[in-house]
Amino acid sequence: MKQNGLTRRSFLRSAGVTSLALGMTTANAASKREKLAKIPRAKPRNVIFILSDDHRFDFMGFMGKVKFLETPHMDRMAREGAHIQNAFVTTALCSPSRASILTGQFSHTHGVVDNNTDIQPGLVFFPEYLQQLGYETAFMGKWHMGHDSDDPRPGFDKWVSFRGQGEYYNGTLNVDGKKVKTTQHISDELTDNAVAWMKQDRKKPFFLYLSHKAVHAMFEPAKRHLDRYKDVPLEYPASMADTEANYRCKPRWVKEQRNSWHGVDYMYHGQMDFDTFYRRYCETLLSIDDSIGRVMDCLKEIGQDQSTLVFYMGDNGFCFGEHGLIDKRHMYEPSMRVPLLAYCPEVIKPGTKVPQLVQNIDIAPTVLEAAGAQPPQHMDGRSILPLLAGKETPWRSEVFYEYYWEANFPQTPTTFGVRTDRYKLIHYHGVWDTDELYDVQNDPDERDNLIDKPEHRTLVADLRRRMYDWLEKTDGMQIPLRREVGGRSDKRGPKATTEFKFHQESR
Repeated sequence: MKQNGLTRRSFLRSAGVTSLALGMTTANAASKREKLAKIPRAKPRNVIFILSDDHRFDFMGFMGKVKFLETPHMDRMAREGAHIQNAFVTTALCSPSRASILTGQFSHTHGVVDNNTDIQPGLVFFPEYLQQLGYETAFMGKWHMGHDSDDPRPGFDKWVSFRGQGEYYNGTLNVDGKKVKTTQHISDELTDNAVAWMKQDRKKPFFLYLSHKAVHAMFEPAKRHLDRYKDVPLEYPASMADTEANYRCKPRWVKEQRNSWHGVDYMYHGQMDFDTFYRRYCETLLSIDDSIGRVMDCLKEIGQDQSTLVFYMGDNGFCFGEHGLIDKRHMYEPSMRVPLLAYCPEVIKPGTKVPQLVQNIDIAPTVLEAAGAQPPQHMDGRSILPLLAGKETPWRSEVFYEYYWEANFPQTPTTFGVRTDRYKLIHYHGVWDTDELYDVQNDPDERDNLIDKPEHRTLVADLRRRMYDWLEKTDGMQIPLRREVGGRSDKRGPKATTEFKFHQESR
């Protein structure tokens, strides 16, 4: 990977972190803002990227997972555009994922490895390239990198944001440096700003990044959606039950986490019961679907609905009881897998399904190609435009994952892994526990850990080799050590933990 003049030691100092080996990558902080080569005869398109928070991949009406959930505008995007069926994040956590979207880089490359680490000086966001290409750009919503700041960031001509997680109601926005009180639900407030900006007269192509707070806990639906699902029956995942069968061959930390902040037996330290939590999430999600509909309607109103490329994506997934867990961070499917939809009638045929393995690092190069430019070499991702257009193109055979232990939420260990179209290897660093191997085609709920099966020894060795090859190739072999800041959600619940034998002896 390319490096610039910023030393590793100076990066670590500027980010407020240290590494035991002082070897953490400078993230190509990279990369110089080189002038991108233009693609001959390419038409620069308007692009809209809509991002939500903690929306898991199968909580959309057309997926059929949640039978009562209504998402007509997401359904429309899938029906009239493309559904990227296997979309993943490289790290299932807000700030690292958002930084990967904006840079096209892995977390260990861009350096934002948790929710407390700020963007390092010199890191380039892809909207900065769009400005070079003559685009007018806008950011609306949750930034969440540099937790205490809502200051305008490089790459955006228009800026509407808030500090940290923001508030669903009665919050404060930073509108181009001016503080403005919100007067309605935050999803509606952000969409109002987005639509007003879209309707402005302009001669330049535009890029809009609409970054919602929803559906982050603690969930607050728009008033029009409150209690819509209060009486609907819920279906619980089979792996949620606290049984010996569910925890046979599972890591010990998974069993223990169910009695914590991120577990079903003591969720958020008892602040909310599971059923209310589940229903409020679904009700809060409806404001995101409304936002998508309003953006699509606005495009039609201004005559840009056929040529504009629109994306909808979640920044990471979310567990609702699977393995006794809530939240994300871990590498199970509901956590690392996200919704990703695309719409552009001039490029995408209605009902397109993209089965290839796609990641959040692919967004930046895709948008740049849509703008008529070749993505820079320092990006780890690839453009998915050929996949959206139905073109045959060589593609990756696996995706990789990383998560670094946080003192604030110490229940989940440092995790690395690799997922192919069939198998997933999950490796835990720094804990005395078992790794995991799943056949996700035949065991999509990840209940049968195959790690100790003799017939899979060769497969495990191959996947482990590929994982370490990836880390070595991308300068990811150092574990970042950060100062412990903020509170700790580390209490154990009052429920006694039943002791099970979690995994078989290695053969």
